[in-house]
Amino acid sequence: MQEPAIPHDEDDRLRALRALLILDTPPEERFDRIVAFAAEEFDMPMAFVTLVDAERQWFKARIGSDVQETPRNISFCAHAILQHEPLVVQDAQQDWRFQDNPLVTGDPGIRFYAGAPLALPGGQSVGTLCIIDRQPRTLDRVGLAILQSLRDLAVEELERQAEGKAP
Repeated sequence: MQEPAIPHDEDDRLRALRALLILDTPPEERFDRIVAFAAEEFDMPMAFVTLVDAERQWFKARIGSDVQETPRNISFCAHAILQHEPLVVQDAQQDWRFQDNPLVTGDPGIRFYAGAPLALPGGQSVGTLCIIDRQPRTLDRVGLAILQSLRDLAVEELERQAEGKAP
């Protein structure tokens, strides 16, 4: 298993994440709707709005899992925040970075992962909107565009949170 690298802007990224004042807050319908739509649109058993903190990834919204967080060092999303484009893993069992990851070999048995980084206006990626399946999958250009549009909605909600305009 390849542990995710630490972003070059980690201190700024963590400051931006913590400034949102959203970590460890209760579920909110505005984020729940986004993951529910993503799960339905892509016919996926799991979808999340994740926030990657220093030692964990925490789920602001989730469909298909009761887990509230996982360690950052095994997080697919911690890999996704390192790039600007979505990270798509068609079959985690065949990908050397993830094939022996406990989230692949154990519960929840991830095979497919697609995560679009949640980049704030300052450029810091604080988490992802991701979809997950227990079966290998692909994602075409249209699917990527839809995932990115849903990610943009999640970022807008995070921006509203930062501006104090959240409901």
